[in-house]
Amino acid sequence: MKSSRKTDTDSVKLASNLEVSLYRSLPLRAMSRVWGKFNELPLPEFSRHFLLSIYVRMFNCNVQEALVEDLSQYRNLGEFFRRALKPGARPLAEDHLLVMPSDGKVLNFGKVVDGTIEQVKGVNYSLKGFLGPNNLWVYKEGKSSGSCSSDLEMELDQSDLEFKGISESQHYKSLLHNKDNRLYHVVIYLAPGDYHRFHSPADWTVEHRRHFHGELLSVNPMIASYVEGLFSMNERAVYTGSWKHGFFSYTAVGATNVGSIRTYFDPKLETNTGCEGRKEMTYEDEFFPRGVSLKRGDAFGEFRLGSTIVMIFEAPKTFDFTELSLNKSVRMGGALGEPVTAKEKRARAAQA
Repeated sequence: MKSSRKTDTDSVKLASNLEVSLYRSLPLRAMSRVWGKFNELPLPEFSRHFLLSIYVRMFNCNVQEALVEDLSQYRNLGEFFRRALKPGARPLAEDHLLVMPSDGKVLNFGKVVDGTIEQVKGVNYSLKGFLGPNNLWVYKEGKSSGSCSSDLEMELDQSDLEFKGISESQHYKSLLHNKDNRLYHVVIYLAPGDYHRFHSPADWTVEHRRHFHGELLSVNPMIASYVEGLFSMNERAVYTGSWKHGFFSYTAVGATNVGSIRTYFDPKLETNTGCEGRKEMTYEDEFFPRGVSLKRGDAFGEFRLGSTIVMIFEAPKTFDFTELSLNKSVRMGGALGEPVTAKEKRARAAQA
């Protein structure tokens, strides 16, 4: 039987536990690795333009904005997926602190309510399950006190055990730098025809990466509206740190046929490496002791096919998203929220 949940406007039909289990039993990770290798196969030069033109027409790709317009210059399908754009093709919204991190479609956005996030309308996932333990402070305190590696590892393990006993609400509150603020989220889905590189949406500092080994289920909007907790099941790279208002996280979520996720400043990250059988809460942490400072629009990484970006961030209760709507098509650099103040405009002008 299928379960359902009533919302204010309709009844949402969700997959049953049996249906989800059957779906997860499919060899999607192996299929995705094969697809990833296929994408890297060299195409004979005489066939490149013809074959890639089929893909361009099928997914309505805008080749005119690509740095390299000549399709015969792409050695394989993978190179075309992660093509660079011409300078100025994605201007940044100068009057906003937050900009779109990628091209794509807005699946959802809004407030995080008591540790619950809307995946799509009426279908939720857990903040606690998605981000995992908030133990960056354990690492920082251990390093500042001069703890040896083994002691620090024990302290982190203890933090993980304590995490299991806290509520969603307690976890939510532990993330806030300012108790008068709240958490917000944005989910952007990248379709196969979209520009596949993703960028920094704000001026912020990355301090930590958590790589969850999970499934590679499809993140197509139709599947996302049917499988509750989808984003918490899938493999993902969660980057956390801080920005002007406090906590900031930026997550690249894996999916079926995403050969891999690459982030430019984190060469240790390796995704879709044949870890079948690992549960979605199995993860590996990487700390950046000096922090990685990023500016709005800085290149962050790339998908080897379409997938999803999830941003969860702290901001004042007066924060307002800029002209966002569900299913709206967006482009990297477009306005996302938080108009720039006059003081900040002057500071930027002075730095220019």
